[in-house]
Amino acid sequence: MRILTLAFLICICLFGCQNKKANSESNKQESDNLSLPKRPNILWLVTEDMGAYIPPFGDLTVETPNLTRLANEGVVYPNLYSTSGVCAPSRAAIATGMYPSSIGANHMRTNSNTKATGLPAYEAVPPPSVKMVSELLRMNGYYCSNNYKEDYQFKAPVTAWDESSYFAHWRNRAENQPFFSVINFTETHESGLFEPYGYRNVETRHYHEGDTTYVWKQNGLPDSKNRIPESEITKHLPKDTKFNIPPYLPDTPKVRNDMWKLYNNIAEMDKQVGAVLKQLEDDGLLDNTIVFFYGDHGGPLPREKRLIYDSGLNTPMIIRFPKKQKANTKDNQLISFIDFAPTLLSLIDVEPPKYMQGQAFLGNYKAKKARKYIHAAADRFDEVTDVIRAVRDNQFKYIRNYRPEQGYYLPLAYREKIPSMQELLRLKTEGKLNDVQKQWFRENKPEEELFDCIADPFELNNLAANPEYKEKLQELRNEMDNWLPSIGDYPNLPEIELIDKLWNGQEKQPVTINPTVKLSNNILTINCGTEGSSIGYKIKNKKGGFSKSWSIYTEPIRVKIGDELLVKAHRIGFKASKELYINTSKLNIKM
Repeated sequence: MRILTLAFLICICLFGCQNKKANSESNKQESDNLSLPKRPNILWLVTEDMGAYIPPFGDLTVETPNLTRLANEGVVYPNLYSTSGVCAPSRAAIATGMYPSSIGANHMRTNSNTKATGLPAYEAVPPPSVKMVSELLRMNGYYCSNNYKEDYQFKAPVTAWDESSYFAHWRNRAENQPFFSVINFTETHESGLFEPYGYRNVETRHYHEGDTTYVWKQNGLPDSKNRIPESEITKHLPKDTKFNIPPYLPDTPKVRNDMWKLYNNIAEMDKQVGAVLKQLEDDGLLDNTIVFFYGDHGGPLPREKRLIYDSGLNTPMIIRFPKKQKANTKDNQLISFIDFAPTLLSLIDVEPPKYMQGQAFLGNYKAKKARKYIHAAADRFDEVTDVIRAVRDNQFKYIRNYRPEQGYYLPLAYREKIPSMQELLRLKTEGKLNDVQKQWFRENKPEEELFDCIADPFELNNLAANPEYKEKLQELRNEMDNWLPSIGDYPNLPEIELIDKLWNGQEKQPVTINPTVKLSNNILTINCGTEGSSIGYKIKNKKGGFSKSWSIYTEPIRVKIGDELLVKAHRIGFKASKELYINTSKLNIKM
């Protein structure tokens, strides 16, 4: 009986593999035949520090009914990779369509850690033609809202969003206006593993999305510092759950407790995703909206976040298309965060600007050829600096270490708040780590590494010196050599010299020149002497107030004598200009 059962299972597996291949080929043919609204709404559900720890990607540890439903009604993308193993550089890539290491955004926290680094605070400075992708959507008639995290390594211009706040929501748009809305979920962040454990009060905001009448208990806003204690939070799975501990972590009570927190946080995030999706459904917008779910990089655990192994770069993505098109399918193409901005524009039938360094994977401007490689970089993280670059194809990853004399593990105060990290350091001191767990703590590292990410998913067996992989090593080495100069990435450039380059030799951060105005025959013209600056304006309404959103100035505007305006200019990476008050009856300008 056992033999018959085994034979039956083998047949099912073989049949399933054939069907999977057929479905994959069918999906590829269907990908260009999506029937989308001419101006679809687009909703991004973005969580933090998220590895493939959810059922739609094979991990059944905790139930995620809302994400599972989204996957059943949409497409699963298992091969999405961030450009960095940490959030701010990756968000810079998403916001601009530019690699962080090409615009000065790759050092984590460019505007802080000045005491530890001795460097001035600065911002990434993209070329003058670069705009945030949300601003480009606004220029094409979209209502763009962000709730609530920004964190782009530069301050967003006032023209970037119609609203960016705890209450930002598509419900605040004009009637029938298409929207692009971003909802950020932070309970899966690595700080959710800290002790004392509990959800940050800020998380409750998702149950009140768009409700500007809701009164927060403290100062009118959610408090991200105070936490709802563990005794009062929803526990989504038992603490004695059996977890699959990654081999680079020890199987100890503290590590298992961190794994429990990780999955519990994911389940809470899923619950809040459900609250937002219900709002979309209640508004009758579900089948006119393209819904994205993804993480801002890989997982939160030690040897995941900040590293450019797959554990730090790979994050799950699900896209639900209107009317459940391509429901319950999988798309295995390689996708990089650098592809998000051009894809957004492609989905609304706008040709992506030439400066964008990625390629659209959906829409009318979808790239003719699928991506062959993804690229990633790691430099300074808070107070510690390294220089690492990586390139990966469908199977192999090549890593180049520019500081081989340094160890992989560098002591970082924020990460050491995680009990699992403390446990690793304790066992290291006591000499109780096994050979796999010791790898991260080597005193130096090879100049080059090559991993078979399918046979060795945790990237533990370096094949760079294996002659059998000589051709693959050379292929990926060449790809990196071509990529670095093509985007203007100079890995060995000291950060102080990078700042000097971004500031064009100035001692201080450059400032956007104040805009000038000219009124002629009731036509107001606004100019700014800073190349690449965005100009925003507000006109006082009949009730005597200014709107919350800044309009984007693209051409001269008709005004009435007596109109009152606010005008502001801002080039990304520069300080914003002063806010000008203009009264057209006198055209007196006050600052």
